Amino acid sequence: MDAFSYLSVLLSIILGLAMTQILQGYRMILLARRRVDYDPLPVAWSVLVLLFATQAWWASFGLRDHSDWNFLGFTIVLLQMVLLYMMAGIIRPDLAGERIDLAAHFDDHRRAFFGFMLAMLVTSVVKDALLNFSLPGSLNLLFHGLLMVSAIIGMASSSRRVHYALAVFAAAAFTAYVALLFARL
Repeated sequence: MDAFSYLSVLLSIILGLAMTQILQGYRMILLARRRVDYDPLPVAWSVLVLLFATQAWWASFGLRDHSDWNFLGFTIVLLQMVLLYMMAGIIRPDLAGERIDLAAHFDDHRRAFFGFMLAMLVTSVVKDALLNFSLPGSLNLLFHGLLMVSAIIGMASSSRRVHYALAVFAAAAFTAYVALLFARL
């Protein structure tokens, strides 16, 4: 078995758990819908986290040709996936209790959510530097920078309008990112 196949198993498990967090959240919201004060903002961000996880899994296939694996290189790849998992785990509330207010949950945890997002994006750039001994390409770096700025604004602002605008912007930027850089393996 080659090193990539061996190492990718753990990455796939973590990404699968992240996706499970989101999908279980949708299931629980559906089952407890009479007790849920619905808000589209955390749902929009959870859809984006699902897309981030899908893209991370898709992009990780590009590591198959990397042959000089070391513990630090693997750890940074693993850290990126762990941070993505944390985003998935924090965006959805636990549905214990009488009422579940999705907006209040998002507001209470937005700094941590956007902090994990920022850390995940920084880790993604560092990963390229460690594994390829260079920064990502300029277009890739531009998209990382735009999403990093979005995360910083998300942490700093408590405005619902700003958060809605960030979700729309992040969705558009991420769609362009995938279309331009990751449409094909």
